[in-house]
Amino acid sequence: MADFSNPGPSSNNPDPGGHKANHDVNAQKYHTEGVPGFWRQVTDLLIAVAVIAFIIFLVLWIF
Repeated sequence: MADFSNPGPSSNNPDPGGHKANHDVNAQKYHTEGVPGFWRQVTDLLIAVAVIAFIIFLVLWIF
């Protein structure tokens, strides 16, 4: 899957193959983690959304 938010290595990068190597390592890590890695990301996202919602609730309740 393409990562459109990451433009890739810059033209002044001293190691042009470093970006691809980093991508390959991350892809292998995600491939080996499988479903548990996915659920960890989902629960992290839900926790972050809950914290943001709680902060918004506090701000609205105070003001």
